[in-house]
Amino acid sequence: MFDPVIAPSGTLLGLLQRGRGDGTLHALTAPRAEALAALNHCVLRDPRHDWQVENRSLYYARLYLDLNGGLDAVEAHLFDAEDVLDTDESRTGLALAVLGHLASYGRRDALDLLRRYAAHGSNWAWALDELALRDDDAGLRALAAPVLARFATDPEGEADLAAAVRDAFEPRPWRLWAEDPRASIATRVRAAQETGCFDRWQRQMRPTGPRPGWSVRAVFEWAQQGMERGAALHVPAARCLVAVAGPEDRPEILRAARSGDDGARCTALRYLADSDDPAALDLVEAAVADGTTAVVEAAVDAFERMRGVAAVDRARGWARRPDALGAAADRILACRGGTRDRDLVLAALRQAVRGEGPDAPTLWTLVDGAGRLGIGCAAPVLRHVYRETASSHLRGRAARALAATDPSFAAGFAVECLWDCEETTRELAARHAETGDTRVVERLRRLAADPAEEAEVQTAVRSRFGPDAALG
Repeated sequence: MFDPVIAPSGTLLGLLQRGRGDGTLHALTAPRAEALAALNHCVLRDPRHDWQVENRSLYYARLYLDLNGGLDAVEAHLFDAEDVLDTDESRTGLALAVLGHLASYGRRDALDLLRRYAAHGSNWAWALDELALRDDDAGLRALAAPVLARFATDPEGEADLAAAVRDAFEPRPWRLWAEDPRASIATRVRAAQETGCFDRWQRQMRPTGPRPGWSVRAVFEWAQQGMERGAALHVPAARCLVAVAGPEDRPEILRAARSGDDGARCTALRYLADSDDPAALDLVEAAVADGTTAVVEAAVDAFERMRGVAAVDRARGWARRPDALGAAADRILACRGGTRDRDLVLAALRQAVRGEGPDAPTLWTLVDGAGRLGIGCAAPVLRHVYRETASSHLRGRAARALAATDPSFAAGFAVECLWDCEETTRELAARHAETGDTRVVERLRRLAADPAEEAEVQTAVRSRFGPDAALG
């Protein structure tokens, strides 16, 4: 899947793609046709850079409810001919998740669409998971025949069925079907369940990794074998070293960290950093100077994991380096530095935004650090990141940092955050938003009564309605 094209943050489409609270507020005041067109664009062309961790489905479902939007465009997307050609679940996953939320709000048209797609669509397993949470037993039982018809009755088809049952995120439909009065249904599902259980047992009985009694050299060789076939195994290999290495093995581990094969070097660096070995920092610096790309990345990652005072002191000396080690040093100071490091963290934050833009991966840690260290003069940069980033998670981190650094947050961004797509951001807003704005009180009450809202958000809302709350 290609990276989505994100519209400018000042447009309705750009706001909705980002999942910002202002997107909902602007959509509710825009011409309805324009708002629905932008909403459909987002649902049918998933705008998330990482759809597995960023939330949008409840946000978009709520807007469909507020706009009383129809689902014709979603239906056309789900049953388009492309559904047969492009079976990647990212093409339809967001639309199916939105339908799931709408079904939980009582939208019968959404429930019917999910049922039809589970019976006929390519991404049927996702639709079935949504239905497992929301449909009644009768509705699920009616899907048994069309779902099982997807699998041939030859050995290959039965193996595919067993894998589908084993890997199902929600087991409820399969459990119902195993008790189906139709023998043709129940027999196949029970056999698939038994096969799946046996497959798991076989995998557990045939481990492919290190065994007890392995030597340090054997662990290094295993890591190198993984490197040669494109699998980075140095992290689990370093954990294995903890179990097999003794004090007498330290010289061998140090040699591997200085000049071993890539697999061994990455493993040794990780092991030494995790054990806070006094030689680790010098070896990390040497690896960054002469290592391959894989070794440099492993060395930098190992350095960032170090928790000791020596690592923080070394980070202060490396912070202005114009390389990956300097960027890692900035992040260490953001996480574990003190007030004396505020200027370094602020400089790194500004440089990251100028050089890499508001979606730079390093910003996640630097934004947290600006909030943790209470860097008040970082507020303008944090506000820019909040407005412009396409990542709803990074925006939430920026909001949390602004709550700690920007006196205007409670009356400003905190208000729109009550409509944000991320529940952690809504929770933050529920605790901070000033209630002088009448929209805040109304929104808090709506969140408190919404059965789809996360428990943490509702707990924060209830804290505003307590004896000492200023809500009218």
